[in-house]
Amino acid sequence: MDLKDAIQKHAQWKFRFHQALLTSEPMDAGIIAKDNQCELGKWLHGEAKALYGQRKAHAQCLARHAAFHTEAGKVAVTINAHRKDEAERMLANGSPFSEASKAVSVAVIELQNEIGR
Repeated sequence: MDLKDAIQKHAQWKFRFHQALLTSEPMDAGIIAKDNQCELGKWLHGEAKALYGQRKAHAQCLARHAAFHTEAGKVAVTINAHRKDEAERMLANGSPFSEASKAVSVAVIELQNEIGR
């Protein structure tokens, strides 16, 4: 698993949400809200759990990743409801989504440092 790539892919969600707002593109909020559907989530719940599941950094990364997807799902629901102003606020700096995005990046880096990948 390329953890640097995983961080980048999660950071791209903000851009994807802004694009969806501009194009009125519907989003699959149910899938987005699940933390085991993206590449990182599949790895965290599978191989990483088997290899590193007893490590604190893994548990923290798993929790922060789940929180990120919960917030991302909320943003997607808001976009699908065509509540553009509310969605923009949800994407702003300091919002729960923004903070969850930062937290998952930090958690992935901490896990990466702990496991030496």
